[in-house]
Amino acid sequence: MKKSNFLLLVMLLALSLVLAACNFGGEEATTTEDGKSAKELNLVIPSEPPSLHPALATDTTSGVILQNVFEGLTTLKDGEVVEAAAEDIKISDDQLTYTFTLRDAKWSNGDLVTAEDFAYAWKWALNPANASEYASILYPIKGAESYNVGEGTEEGLGIKVIDEKTLEVTLENPTPYFLELTAFKTYYPVHKATAEGNDKWYTDAGETYVTNGPFTLADWQHAGSITLEKSENYWDKENVALDKVNIAMVENETTAGTMFDAGEIDFLGAPFQNVSLDAIDRYKKDGTLNVEDLASIYTYKLNTTGEFTSNANIRKALTLAIDRQGLIDNVAKGEQTPALGMVPKAVKGFEEQAGYFKDNDIEEAKKALEQGMKELGISDPSQISIGLSINTSEAHAAIAQYVQESWHKNLGIEVTIDNSEWQVYLEKLNMLDYDAARMGWGADYNDAYTFLEQYDSAKNGNNDTGWENAEFTKLLKQSQVETDPEKRIDILKQAEAIIMSEYPVIPVYYYTNLYVSKDYVENIAPDKLGNIYLKYVNVNK
Repeated sequence: MKKSNFLLLVMLLALSLVLAACNFGGEEATTTEDGKSAKELNLVIPSEPPSLHPALATDTTSGVILQNVFEGLTTLKDGEVVEAAAEDIKISDDQLTYTFTLRDAKWSNGDLVTAEDFAYAWKWALNPANASEYASILYPIKGAESYNVGEGTEEGLGIKVIDEKTLEVTLENPTPYFLELTAFKTYYPVHKATAEGNDKWYTDAGETYVTNGPFTLADWQHAGSITLEKSENYWDKENVALDKVNIAMVENETTAGTMFDAGEIDFLGAPFQNVSLDAIDRYKKDGTLNVEDLASIYTYKLNTTGEFTSNANIRKALTLAIDRQGLIDNVAKGEQTPALGMVPKAVKGFEEQAGYFKDNDIEEAKKALEQGMKELGISDPSQISIGLSINTSEAHAAIAQYVQESWHKNLGIEVTIDNSEWQVYLEKLNMLDYDAARMGWGADYNDAYTFLEQYDSAKNGNNDTGWENAEFTKLLKQSQVETDPEKRIDILKQAEAIIMSEYPVIPVYYYTNLYVSKDYVENIAPDKLGNIYLKYVNVNK
């Protein structure tokens, strides 16, 4: 036995012992207070969540925990908006004022969830001193953008607490998807008294981590595991089937697959890790692989301030010199669709893709490369060196190697792959410390704006490319005030055309969601946005 294989075996054995010690996937039954067998679900996530603060989290790993321990004014069920913390919502005739009446819901510590808790959370996210990267998702609210960029005041915000149970929100312009936004994590409430008493309240489980969702954060072993437990104070607890959710942090997809095959976890698929590339064919063959369309895109962001990637023609060459269908067929294998634009076909109004370039268009790629080299004063493509950055993942590594070979073979440029742990990786993107960097973006709500808005300004916390365009920004603002649905979609398509003409982002493919699930797990299929709300999940062993 080779030493490397022996070490891997030892690591897997150690992991299994740790999980067994926590009864992770074990056979020993636990019971609830009424003597019934407790219903437990065993899952994995790929890393430590970077932040469990609703206003600071930007990634899906953090998001999937947050959306199960917190709850907004609304939530989604089967992809449709339903009331959550709000029991009644009234919208003014001009669609500018929303009046939310809160139900008698409680925080996990027993306190009443109030309108002030929502107002406090939103104002905190918009306060520029708090550097919330997702603050822009609150911009439909009157005065939100000007306050967040330092030009307005908190008093100018369209957020008004009428009384303990009534929140009035005034918008800048009619926003047809606003009730989808209020289901998103940045719109979650924060227990004001706790947050004001401890500015590190969100960094660990315990008495300070006060939540209002169907589950509580019962335990958080950093870099190890998270345990959720059914909240006894949740207003709709009678309709929450699960008593406990055990979530291990397993970075390696193959290891996660081994755990699923061994019955140690009950579900495998984003956002709860990913099905490994080498297991896809096997799961397809035995009929257990589920493939769902997803409003999400796999991209490579390009640093438009970089030595070579600052040139639009170099960026164009990199974009065109990828065989996306070959990548899908031979590496990704998940029935994805080549991405030839920024907005996935699963988004309303974009079912028919424009196709801003041809897949694997090597001839045009070489022309763009030649023009870019002239503009940079370069005579030999081997003088161009591109660092291709990824976060730790077998799948991302395999895809990056395919792209690396494509760029080197088709363009003659030098490409190196740089790998970082997730939290470090996010910081590198934020600091523009890269040339090309892998990223995915899933719809926060079913509208094209969610895929385009992050590039409205180089200062946008989710931009990470340094790119901005005044006409692009102008069109996005026009889309916010246009009330005719067809005209609005046309405006958004014009904006998409602009960003696709300057190539700050390389679309690679539109995701599908691949997952496998044990047959005793019910209602765990992700929706079109990739959400899995554990409130609706049941296990019947």
